[in-house]
Amino acid sequence: MSNSVSLLTASLPGTGGRFRQSPDDFLVEEIPAYAPSGQGGHVLFEIEKRGLSTYAAVERLARALEIPSKLIGYAGLKDAQAVARQWLSAEEVAPEAVLAVQIPGVRILSAERHRNRLKIGHLHGNRFAIRLRDTVPDAPARAEATLEVLQRRGLPNGYGPQRFGLHRNTHLLGRSLLLQDAPAMLHYLVGDPHADDAPEERRARELADAADYAAALAAWPHASENAERRVLVALAQGQSREKALHGLPSQLIRLYMGAYQAHLFNCLLTQRLEHVERLEQGDLAVKHANGAFFLVQDAASEQPRADALEISPSAPLYSHRVRLAQGEPGRRERELLLAEGLTLEEFRLQGVELSGDRRPLRVPLADVSVAAEQDGLWLRFALPAGAYATNVLAEVTKAEAGVTTEL
Repeated sequence: MSNSVSLLTASLPGTGGRFRQSPDDFLVEEIPAYAPSGQGGHVLFEIEKRGLSTYAAVERLARALEIPSKLIGYAGLKDAQAVARQWLSAEEVAPEAVLAVQIPGVRILSAERHRNRLKIGHLHGNRFAIRLRDTVPDAPARAEATLEVLQRRGLPNGYGPQRFGLHRNTHLLGRSLLLQDAPAMLHYLVGDPHADDAPEERRARELADAADYAAALAAWPHASENAERRVLVALAQGQSREKALHGLPSQLIRLYMGAYQAHLFNCLLTQRLEHVERLEQGDLAVKHANGAFFLVQDAASEQPRADALEISPSAPLYSHRVRLAQGEPGRRERELLLAEGLTLEEFRLQGVELSGDRRPLRVPLADVSVAAEQDGLWLRFALPAGAYATNVLAEVTKAEAGVTTEL
């Protein structure tokens, strides 16, 4: 099954057009969960970054402020190929020091004292503005028709292809980890050559799949000091596959496992796309206002709230602690695990705390507008935290957008 999901307005025609000519074609603004309090040992500040990932911006800010990068917090990741406004926090600095920072690619918009560090998820959502160029003549009307459906039914909340890495296989790495399948893990990590790999990397991956690890290491791009290269070094030294993989950083393991959770969520979402707005008996429905979940015991009586987009059905991000639904939704959730050859208990990884939760199968789409211009149009909309702008774009263009929105 594909990592990404085919969304719900496929019956509507596409707009055509090209996306992403420059960062100015993609604007994103974080909607903060709270304003600075004006007091405390932290500084809450807003930046505008251009052509930089959040990670790169944090590293530059840390150097300029002369503090470790671990003292800078953020609520979410924003696209490197965009003009993005987001909030960060810093410890052991004064607001005046933050406001005085001048570094390429980053502009400080405001800075005030605050009581706590900013952590992942401390945001309400994001506002987006996306330019489509070279569209067909009736593109604005088509886009408006698609967006009207999405506003009425909700946007299917699948994970976009960017969640699964450049090779689109990070979920397979996660599954291999859970199944303790070292040969498969090695294949997806250092083998599995793709046509769009750089020639030297493609050759190295071919050699790794042939178990010629010394030759694969020699062919691997030397500028790429990453986990793949470290694993090849261990294999070339004669270490077992299991031992070579044992040294993978915990943050990478969490990345792989998160991708596998996302893949399984997409599988469950695909089963319900045709009626993603409909509740079923036994659903664990989420209240969009506060994120609380409750068991749907009478689907018919709760459906008006779903029609008003106050609540939505959900699906699990599997872990050993996640709560599964009941009734028919629960049966599907358990059957998917069975088909994968796994149990919930097997999601318990030594040394890695894998959080499990439930995620709404759809989300509200707000603040929608379409504005035509001479060579295309602008789409503007807002989404809750964790939702993918690329899903909206895929609906409107009916094509894989090939963009990276790190939300």
